This record gives sequence, C-alpha cells and structure tokens, in this order.
Amino acid sequence: MRTQAAAVPRAWLPGAVGYTCLLIGLVDIACAVFPKLRGTKMQWLAGQLPGGTTTLAAAGTLMVGLLLVMLAHALRRRKRRAWRAVCVLLPIGAGLHLLRWHQIGPAVISLVLFVVMLVHHREFYAKADPRTRWRAGAAFVLLAAVSVGLGLLIVGVRHGAEVNTPGLAERLQHVLYGLVGFEGPVDYRSERVAWYVGYSLGALGLITAGTTAYLALRPEKPEPELTAEDEVKVRQLLERHGERDSLGYFALRRDKSVLFSPTGKAAISYRVVSGVMLASGDPVGDPEAWPGAIKVFMAEARAHAWVPAVMGCSEQGGEIWTREAGLDAIELGDEAIVDTEAFSLSGRAMRNVRQMVKRIERNGYSCQVRRVGDLTLEEKRRIADAAARWRGTDTERGFSMALGRFGDQGDDACVVVTAHKAPEEGEPADADDLKAVLHFVPWGPDGISLELMRRDRAADPGLNELLIVAALQAVPALGVRRVSLNFAMFRSALARGERIGAGPVLRAWRGLLVFLSRWFQIESLYKFNAKFQPEWEPRFLVYPQTRDLPRIGFAAMQAEAFITLGLPTPWRRKQRQGLMPDAPRLTKAA
Repeated sequence: MRTQAAAVPRAWLPGAVGYTCLLIGLVDIACAVFPKLRGTKMQWLAGQLPGGTTTLAAAGTLMVGLLLVMLAHALRRRKRRAWRAVCVLLPIGAGLHLLRWHQIGPAVISLVLFVVMLVHHREFYAKADPRTRWRAGAAFVLLAAVSVGLGLLIVGVRHGAEVNTPGLAERLQHVLYGLVGFEGPVDYRSERVAWYVGYSLGALGLITAGTTAYLALRPEKPEPELTAEDEVKVRQLLERHGERDSLGYFALRRDKSVLFSPTGKAAISYRVVSGVMLASGDPVGDPEAWPGAIKVFMAEARAHAWVPAVMGCSEQGGEIWTREAGLDAIELGDEAIVDTEAFSLSGRAMRNVRQMVKRIERNGYSCQVRRVGDLTLEEKRRIADAAARWRGTDTERGFSMALGRFGDQGDDACVVVTAHKAPEEGEPADADDLKAVLHFVPWGPDGISLELMRRDRAADPGLNELLIVAALQAVPALGVRRVSLNFAMFRSALARGERIGAGPVLRAWRGLLVFLSRWFQIESLYKFNAKFQPEWEPRFLVYPQTRDLPRIGFAAMQAEAFITLGLPTPWRRKQRQGLMPDAPRLTKAA
C-alpha cells in the first residue's frame, strides 16, 4: 500500500463531487438573486401555475444554493453527514429549478450529480469532526454578513420596480427587517416583486437562524485533551523509553489527544487542526511497538478523512512512518544538542560568547539553576507571572516543542534557570530582581530539552547567552549530560547557501529564508544555536502527498499559534502561563 489515499478507489471523486456541488450552489444563488429571463417557452407554463409558485421556488432555490455552498467543503472531505444532506437538497433544487420555468440545465446537472453520489456512496464514509459551542457564534456572524450582502444585492438589482428611489440606508433597513420577517420601508410597483424580495430575505434569515440554532443545540464534543488516565500511561512510557526522543515529554501537553498501540507499549499524541491530524516528534514508547501505534493513528485519520502529518520526527521515526504508513518525508530543520561534558568556554570559537557572558556578569547579573520541584509555591507563581508578562503576544505559542505550563506538580523534574540583577543605587531593596527565565523539560534520565526562553525586554543584551552558559555549566551536577536547545528550521540550507561554491538555486533559497527571517526567527535561531558549538540532529516533516503541504503548513502555523482563528481577545479565555487549574490531578503520577 503506497498511501492511505491509494487504498480508496477513485480517490479523486469526492473532490470532483464537492466542487460540482459548489458550482451548483453558486448557480442556484445567481438564479435566485437576479431577475428571471423573459421570452422562454417555460414562461407560459409557469403562468398556468398558482401565482406564488415561482416566487416561492426562487426563494427555495436561494436556500438550497446557500446550503450546497456551505456543504461543499465537507463533501470534499468525504463527510457522511454532508453526503446525506446534499442527497436531500439536490432533488429539491432540481424540482425548484423546473418550477422557475427557465432553468432546465441546472436541474439536469443536479440530478446527474445526485445519481453519481448514490452510486459511489461508499466514498463518503468520514465521521464528523470534534466540535465546540463557539462555532455556532462564528457561523452566525459569517452567515449574517453573507445574508446582508445577498439581501442588498436582491434589493439593488430590482431598483426599476421601486416606487421611489430609496437610498442605501433605506435599502439596508429593508434587508434587516426582511431577514426577521417584517416589511421594510421600500415599496414596489409589482406585488410579485414585493413577494419575491420578502420571501428571499425571509429565506436568508431562516438559514442564518436555523444553522446557528443547530450548531448551538447539537451535542458538544470535548476539545482535544490528555485525560488523567492517559497521562499516567504516557508518563510510564517516558520513564522506560524517554531517552529516545528529546521531544517525548511534550506529549504531555494537556491540549493533545493520545492514541496507544494495541499492546499499550507505544503512544502517539496529536491534535486535529483544520482537518489535519497533526502529531509531533516520534511515538512515545518501545520502537518495536511504533508500527502498531502508527496503524491506529492512520486508521483514525482515515475514519475522519483527516490529513495525517508528523512535525519534527527524528530520522528513525521518519523511516518507520514512511515504511509503515506509506507517507513521504522532507527535512524540516535541525535540533541543536550540546554535550555538557564536552562544553567549554575556552578556545577561539567561543570567544564572542565568553566576552558577552563576562560583560553581562560585570553589569550585576547572576543565575540560579534548580529543579522545579525545589521551588516554593511563591517562586513558581513569581516565575510564571514574569514569563506571561514578558510574552510578546496575547496567545501562548507552541505545540511541537512547548509544554504550555509551568510549576505543575507532575513536572517537578523540569529544570528552571533564572537570571537576577542586583539592585542599583537609588532602587528600592525589594525591587523585582528577576530578569529572565529558561525552562527545560526532562529528556530521559540524563537529558533536558529547552521549552521556554523569556526575558525582560528592558534587560541588557546578552542575557540569553548568560542563561544558556549557566545551564550548560551547572546541569552536570544534576546528572544531565545532554541539553537540547532551540530548533533551527532549514539550518542546512542556510549553512550550505553561505559557503563558497553554492549554486544559484541554493543561494536563492537561502536569500528567501533570510528575507522571511524578518518576520520569523529562522536565521537568528540558527546563528544563536551555532554559538554553543552543538551537534545538529535533523528533524523531518512526514506528509501524504506534495499537494497536502500547503494545508499542513497552514495547520502547523495554527497549532504553533502563529495564526489564530479563534474568538477575539476580549472573549477568549485566558490562562496564565504557569499554574494550571487542574494541576493537582497529577499527584498520583508524580
């Protein structure tokens, strides 16, 4: 089996059906919005029907078209519920087209698509995605905007039938009244036109209210979360196999779900973002059990028609993913790993770091390196509040290489490095001396992995270098031999592109990366990590097909919180970076 998609006959069919459904929906909306064509043979037949039939048919066509447009994306993703709804809407839409006396073509296309969907019903098997209540509010805002826009278009194209010449404000008022079922200030010479405008506006309002009510009242599925039972199992796997992957501890993020192999000896943590089932790092546990966990992961992705993807897996993990799941892999970047036993500030290569550290120490800065379990509750709160205060955005970023919390009782083995500055003359003695913090998570019994790096923006330059050096010099006393620093995206391209003899393509690729570094820390992270003479370990992105890369990239940006599509900040629930409200649940696993 090459890929999961290849196991499904006619994998192209849901996409073709979805786009055809979208086209039919747009045609339905256009037919309902714009005035009817005159002089056709079907006009005489329509005249023999009851007076309001074609008017109601036009309003019904508008409703069907809007619903088809809304369902087209889910249809392309093989969603079973969308298939059922479209199978009901297509015959209704075809009948409404025939009643409108000039739309035989769209009716025939709708019926043909209906037959195709019935014949190939097995192609539409996917379960519904997890959902939350806020989607009802988002749908209401979007549908209300679309309804007002279409309503203004419906009223505007019939300006010739208006009694007077109403302005934009009167037409907008007429639309808003019509959406809730009342007559507005605009009068028409023809009673048929007045009926049509009223029925169409009422249909738009009905779709907006009905869709919002359905989304708000349907049973809610929980957000992805790591249950207490799953967390205990993952921690047990980390105790036995945690030294294999520096990203293994990040499987304990509370906003990830987890799937276990049939034997329970391996697990994969993931989150679903924009239809992408996104895992990070290698599976946790025994490598011999990884294939079983991968098969469970791929089965879950196929059941929901999610796009499977893995961010930041190791070379060994990438080989197993590509072999067992039939996926492809591309090098994403390199992880900087420092051997603390070999690290030294001596030598010409470390001259700049050595001078910077000495200079900032002369400015009155010092560092403390401790296990989180050795901190008092007050110290934890102080560090957590400072980290949140120094954060540059309203949203806590991170997914694949961030824990998203500090001071939890289950994280006592984490290492925290804090930088302090002695009060200067004229400053009160009780002034806050905390100026920067590093937070490392465990990487097996003898390693740690950098999770958080924050500093006071008013602090002196070079403070991050001081923190890293202090950590590398102090953690051997804690039994730590390996330290994983930041991840450098596309490091090899940046390094090779600046060498003598680099080709024009490689130089152009490096130039693009340097340009993008104005907004994303690509080149700066590489150069910062390179100061400490690390070993570079490649990390890979695993994906099904090349055409899925833009979608996976967008989902990854959302997961890492570089792109946020949630509620506006005033309505978003805020959590302090640090003491989580559910922290006590981990006492049994500590």
